[in-house]
Amino acid sequence: MKILSIRTVCVVALCSGLVTPLAAQQPPQSRPASGTAKPVAATLPPSFVIGVSDVLSVTFWRDPRMSADVVVRPDGMISVPLLNDVRAAGNTPEQLAVVLAGAAAKYITDADVTVVVKEIHSRKVYVLGNVGTPGMVVLTGDMNVLQLIAVAGGLLEYADKGNITIIRTENGQEKRFKFNYNDVLDGKNIKQNILLQPGDTVVVR
Repeated sequence: MKILSIRTVCVVALCSGLVTPLAAQQPPQSRPASGTAKPVAATLPPSFVIGVSDVLSVTFWRDPRMSADVVVRPDGMISVPLLNDVRAAGNTPEQLAVVLAGAAAKYITDADVTVVVKEIHSRKVYVLGNVGTPGMVVLTGDMNVLQLIAVAGGLLEYADKGNITIIRTENGQEKRFKFNYNDVLDGKNIKQNILLQPGDTVVVR
């Protein structure tokens, strides 16, 4: 009678399907579906609405082919695969998701859409004049005049600290607000240290 070694028996059994391979004995690992990894969202300020140049991640969970990262164009529109141009500017991410779900209804039943803001570029303010670094600053959250001056490198030696102006346009009308740097530092008339809005320009003479 021919005696087979234990090694031979195991090899024969494995080939004949009698022994389950080790990999098959392990519980299946949970893997995210391709293209469905959750995008990293930017921190949004209160009452945020989408604007020009913002970067969005649009995810259709039932049809990844329609998902894409998009940039809001100067005309306020975005282009999504299979859909015509859709207006994004002026909407919150939640409102835009509803609009996209409606536009996709002819392609997907009960479309499940998520819009995530990945990068904010639309909320810009400007600081000009006698500061360390004049130019544009992106508002990623609430920022007042004093904070903007600090971000811009502070006032230069010959800056007129009592004659700083904030220029704002609302409904096509220009408004101007005065800001006294020393008063605010001393805790006087702190109401003038207003929260900035996108498009504001701070002028330091």
